[in-house]
Amino acid sequence: MVQGRVSSDDDFEQEAKYGAHNYHPLPVALERGKGIYLWDVEGRKYFDFLSAYSAVNQGHCHPKIVDALKSQAEKLTLTSRASYNNVLGEYEEYVTKLFNYHKVLPMNTGVEAGETACKLARRWGYTVKGIPKYKAKIVFAAGNFWGRALCAISSSTDPSSDDGFGPFMPGFEIIPYNDLPALERALQDPNVAAFMVEPIQGEAGVIVPDPGYLMGVRELCTRHQVLFIADEIQTGLARTGRWLAVGHENVRPDLVLLGKALSGGLYPVSAVLCDDEIMLTIKPGEHGSTYGGNPLGSRVAIAALEVLEEENLVENADRMGAFLRNELMKLPSDIVTAVRGKGLLNAIVIRETKDYDAWKVCLRLRDNGLLAKPTHGDIIRSRLRWSSRRTRSRRPWRSSTRPSCLSEGPASLGAGPASLGAEPAGLAARPHPHNSPCVAALSAGTFHSPVSSMTFLNMFFSVHTC
Repeated sequence: MVQGRVSSDDDFEQEAKYGAHNYHPLPVALERGKGIYLWDVEGRKYFDFLSAYSAVNQGHCHPKIVDALKSQAEKLTLTSRASYNNVLGEYEEYVTKLFNYHKVLPMNTGVEAGETACKLARRWGYTVKGIPKYKAKIVFAAGNFWGRALCAISSSTDPSSDDGFGPFMPGFEIIPYNDLPALERALQDPNVAAFMVEPIQGEAGVIVPDPGYLMGVRELCTRHQVLFIADEIQTGLARTGRWLAVGHENVRPDLVLLGKALSGGLYPVSAVLCDDEIMLTIKPGEHGSTYGGNPLGSRVAIAALEVLEEENLVENADRMGAFLRNELMKLPSDIVTAVRGKGLLNAIVIRETKDYDAWKVCLRLRDNGLLAKPTHGDIIRSRLRWSSRRTRSRRPWRSSTRPSCLSEGPASLGAGPASLGAEPAGLAARPHPHNSPCVAALSAGTFHSPVSSMTFLNMFFSVHTC
């Protein structure tokens, strides 16, 4: 019998005892989400800085998507692909017309979409390009991440992903990211079928390529008759201020991978989009999934895409992302060494010292009611969902001193005050940030004095998202 949970510690202990130890999560046990906010089991409220790695671009538990899931769940959830259902075709027409491709192959997870693209590329290489049997190669960029299945880690340069799991998939070649000369050399091999690349590398730390890189990729792939596969699992669906991140350079890949926000976080849905010349090389029985294209996932995906359109979240991410980066650039340079990104996919690089690093900063942010997660030691990634219905303060403000824990240095990374939202009964009372002196100062347009240990980010989002 499952026992009732009393505290976050109970959840931590239960997972440690019964679950695989394959993640190192932030120590917070979440119970509820709504829009840009999350609540833990004690009732503390947090601002979500991560958006489930871009899976909830529409916000947590968006009512339209929830209603679509509930309605369809009462009718029909799964048929397998042994029969047609009355929702899949509607979804396929919607998504292919939205992104201007002939066909879509529906799957469930991002890694399945990547695997599907690799199979399609190999089959196309043999049947269309004329690559000799079993000689097809696929080129990847170093630093890529598209999952932890064997095919995905065979293309990885991350030791934590592949160490101790070989032998690996043959026919994969890895070249430097953002390096067109290296790509051109690799594509000289006539047996290369495809180049698979993230328009912006997410897991690697939000690595934005040089202007013109994606256009160069498109030109080289066309010249050498190689498929350009864009992995838009994290970057697509409004995240970077475009429907697809490749839209920043107006290029059209041969295959596009979608996932994560394709269902708004309510149900696993992924997809591979391409034209007939590629898609129709796969015949019945050669690829698929029991759950791929099920009516429940299809209905949820339609609703999730409609939310992105109806709430203008593409334009919103572009506008608010520029505003966010402009403010983040004001953080003290001896603590924050770089800010980079596009739209609402951004990274803050923390200068590591013996006293603190990005993980400790994220723990401090958690204490102040903001949930973020580091990657590669010194990077804090930002994947905000900034509702188009919310407006930021119209009053400009200026900082005359270093704000908060980023100015106070390592000492401020200890225990501290203020989570977003009211505390439940029984917990120590903590002031609501919106009533704090620092937020009052920001709202008034000036910031003249240091504040306790509230972080700049917490103050910033307190002002501009509530």
